[in-house]
Amino acid sequence: MAYARIIVDVPTMQTNHPYDYLIPDNLADQVAPGKRVVVSFGKGTRQVMGMVVGMRDQTDFDGEVKSVLRVLDDQPVISAELLALSKWLATDTFSFWISCLQTMLPNALKTESRRLNKQTDETEIVNKGRIQTREYVRATKTAADYAALTTETRKNAKNQIKLLKILTELVGKDAVALQTLSKQDKIPRATFTDAADKGWLAIEDHEYYRHPYAQLDDLPRTKPLHFTDEQQRAYDSVSQSVDQHLNDTYLLEGVTGSGKTEVYLQLIARTRQEGRDALMLVPEIGLTPQMVKRVKGRFGSEVAVLHSGLSDGERYDEWRRIARGEAHIVIGARSAAFAPLQNLGLIVMDEEHETSYKQDDTPRYHARDVLAWRAKYNHAPLLLGSATPSLESRARAEKGVYKRLLMPERTNNKPLPPVDIIDMREAEVDSYSGDISNALTTALQTTMARGEQAVLMLNRRGFSSFVMCRECGYVAKCPNCDISLTLHMDTHTLRCHYCGHEEAIPKICPSCKSRKIRYYGTGTEKVEQTLHQLFPDAGVLRMDVDTTRKKGAHGRILKAFGDGKADILLGTQMIAKGLDFPNVTLVGVINADTALGLPDFRASERTFQLLTQVSGRAGRADKPGRVLIQTFNPDNYAIQLAQRHDYERFFGLEMHMRHEGNYPPYYFTFKLTVSHEEEDKAAKAIFKLADQLTANLSDQAIILGPTRGAIARVKRRYYYQVVIKYKNEPNLQKTLADMLESTQMSSRSGYQIAFDREPLSFI
Repeated sequence: MAYARIIVDVPTMQTNHPYDYLIPDNLADQVAPGKRVVVSFGKGTRQVMGMVVGMRDQTDFDGEVKSVLRVLDDQPVISAELLALSKWLATDTFSFWISCLQTMLPNALKTESRRLNKQTDETEIVNKGRIQTREYVRATKTAADYAALTTETRKNAKNQIKLLKILTELVGKDAVALQTLSKQDKIPRATFTDAADKGWLAIEDHEYYRHPYAQLDDLPRTKPLHFTDEQQRAYDSVSQSVDQHLNDTYLLEGVTGSGKTEVYLQLIARTRQEGRDALMLVPEIGLTPQMVKRVKGRFGSEVAVLHSGLSDGERYDEWRRIARGEAHIVIGARSAAFAPLQNLGLIVMDEEHETSYKQDDTPRYHARDVLAWRAKYNHAPLLLGSATPSLESRARAEKGVYKRLLMPERTNNKPLPPVDIIDMREAEVDSYSGDISNALTTALQTTMARGEQAVLMLNRRGFSSFVMCRECGYVAKCPNCDISLTLHMDTHTLRCHYCGHEEAIPKICPSCKSRKIRYYGTGTEKVEQTLHQLFPDAGVLRMDVDTTRKKGAHGRILKAFGDGKADILLGTQMIAKGLDFPNVTLVGVINADTALGLPDFRASERTFQLLTQVSGRAGRADKPGRVLIQTFNPDNYAIQLAQRHDYERFFGLEMHMRHEGNYPPYYFTFKLTVSHEEEDKAAKAIFKLADQLTANLSDQAIILGPTRGAIARVKRRYYYQVVIKYKNEPNLQKTLADMLESTQMSSRSGYQIAFDREPLSFI
C-alpha cells in the first residue's frame, strides 16, 4: 500500500498538517510530491484541492483511510525546493502551510469549488487555469498528391488552388499557424475547413504562450559596457562566489548613476555561462518596463517576467516557461521570489531598502528573507543593491554578516546634482494653488526653454487631502474607516484610499448646512492642474495609482516621456527610483515633509531614502542636473543630509537614534494585531493576549501596548495592537505558536488576528 501525505486547502489550525490518503492503483504512477490532487475531506462528499507534500508506505491512522480521487497536474507544480521553502515560510510567518503553497502559485493554478447539488454538500474541484491554443495547419499528403488535386480542381476555385500550392510547400515541414496563412495569403477560414473535411490537411490545436514584452525578444542585443574600476571590483567579488557556488551575501552600495544595473547584467551573463539560472527582483512594477527592456535587451527570450501587472494568463504562461526550463533568467517584483527556477546560481535584489518587498497580508514575508533562504539552499550568492541601504542591511555589513561593496562615483565621472532646499515658510508661491514656489517655477521655465525635461514628485495622490467646512470644522470622513476622504476631481468624488468607498463632493456642509465647504491640502491631481495653468504649452504626464490602474499603463507613460512627448513627469514615489532618462536635468520635490510627520520610527529613514533616490533622476547623462526640494522643515537632519547626498553621516546619526530608543536594528520586533467589528471585543482580546505574552516571555522582552491602531478603524473593523521588542527571546516562537492555535476558534466569532515578524511600521 502507498499513501500520499497531503495538505488540504482548508486554511485552519486544525488542518495545518498533512493527512494520509491511500493512492489507488490507477493513480499509482501519477501521484507525486508537488502535485495538486482532489480528495474528499470531512463528512459527506465534499471535495477539496490538496497538495502532495510527501509519500509513505504505511499510515498511523487507525480509521478508514480515504483515497486520492484525482490528480490535477501532469508534472509537479511545486519543486522539492519550494516545498521545503513553503514549510519554513509557514513556521517563520505563523501562517497556514496551504496559504504559503498557494502564495507560490500563479492565480491560474488555483482551483475553485463548484456545488453539484444544492441540497447536499456534494462539490467538485475545477481548475481555473486554461492554456491558450491556436489552430495550426499540417500537410497530410505528398507533393504528387497535391499536384494531382490541383489539376482536378476547378480553375475558378482560386482560394483552393492557392491553398494547394501552400500545402505543397508545407510537405515534410512543421505545422504553420492557420491565422498566419489566412492573413498573408487572403484565404478565408472556410477554405481551410473544407480542405480538412476532404482530407487535404489536418487542423491541429497547438499550445502557445501569452508572452508579455515579446516585442523585445527580437531586438538587436545590447553589448556589455566597459566597467569602471569600482564596477570591476564589485563584479570580481560576486563572480568568484558565482563560480565557486558560495552562499555569500553582498551589499552593493552605489550612488544613483554608478552603474549597478550593468554589474547585475554582466553577473547574470557569467551565471548563464556556468549553466545556472538567475533571479532579479525590482521593488515595484513601475520600475519593471525600463528594467525589463535592459535585461531582455541583453538576453532576449531567455528572460521571463513575473509581476502583478500581467494578466492571469500571461503570468501563468511565464510561470510555465520558467518551470519547463525554457526561461533561465527571471525579473519581477516581490512575488517573483518564488519563481520555479531549478538551478539558481545568482539572486539579485535591486533597491533592497524598498518597503514594497514586505507582504502586507498573510503570509507576511519579506522578499529579502525568502531570497536569503533560496540562496542558501542553492549555494548561490545573494546581491543586495541600493544607493541608500536599509539600516538593517547596512548594520549587517558593518558586522561582516554581509560583504560590503562600494561604488561611490557615477560612471560618467559627473558629480551628483546640486540640491537646493526651498523653505516654504518664507517662499513666494504660485497664485493658483500655493503649491509651487517661484524658484521652482523659474527652474521649470529655464529647463523647458533649453528643450530639457523635468521630474516632479509629490508623495500624495488625488486632488486635495481633505474637505472641511470653514464654518463648523466638519471634515468629510469615510464611514468605514477612521480617515478623511480624499478629493478626486477627475471623477468628481471623495474617495477613501483604504477601503475604496466613494461619495459625491458635498456643496453644503452636512453638519451645519453652510456653503463654506473648501478643499485643503494638495495631491498630484491638483498639482497637475496648477502646472497646466502655469505652463499652458507644456506637456505634463501624471503617474500615480489612479493613472496606472489599466494594464500596461506604467510602460505607456514612461515610454511617452522617454520619447519626449511631455516636458514634465509628475508622480508619487513610484517615479523616485530606477528611472533613467538622459534628458531629465531638473528634479523638483513639491513637499518633502509628507512622511516626516508620521508617528513612525522609520519616518526619517524613508524621507532620506526617497529624497536621495529622486534626486538621482537628474543629470544622469552628459547634461548637468539640478534638484529643488520644497519643505516646511528645512533644518531636519534627514533633509539636510539628503541635500548633501551623505548616506554615511545619516547612517551614523540614525543608528544613534535607534540605539537610544531600543529600535531595529538593535532589537528584533514583532507586531500582534487584533481586529473586530465591535471595538470593545477587539480591545478585550488584545489585552488578554498581552497578558499571555507577559506571563510567558522573559524580563528582557519589551512589550509596547496594547494600543489602538494609529488608524483605529479600517473597513468597519477596529484594530488594536501589541509590539514586542527583543534581542534573544527563547520562548517567543513557542508562545506565538500556542497563541496562533488557541485563537483559531475565535475567527468564527468575527475576530481576525495578524502575526507580523519585523513589521516595517508600528502604525
